[in-house]
Amino acid sequence: MTLFAAYHSALPARVDFSATVAGSPRFFYGRASRAEHESFVVRSAVGPIEVVDNVSIAPPLAVRSGDHVEVSGEMVHDPGHIPVVHWTHHDPRGQHAGGFIRWNGRLYA
Repeated sequence: MTLFAAYHSALPARVDFSATVAGSPRFFYGRASRAEHESFVVRSAVGPIEVVDNVSIAPPLAVRSGDHVEVSGEMVHDPGHIPVVHWTHHDPRGQHAGGFIRWNGRLYA
């Protein structure tokens, strides 16, 4: 599915895209996983997207506003909020398609 189609759909979809970081990351613990995550908003060709990465699996990124990133993961929707892309890392159990974030020439997966 294209990024445009995924952005305007209500269904989860696998996406790959480039974007510009729009702000500093924030850190939180996932309700279900209890693992530490980082989240930051990016500006993509189709609109804003929140990128969420499990930093218990992949290392955190020190991204700043204006940085360029490439993202691969699963887009999901929460009505009333911008779309979220998660699973931006490998799955240690091998049960879910892995993703990544590429920043400053380094692959975070």
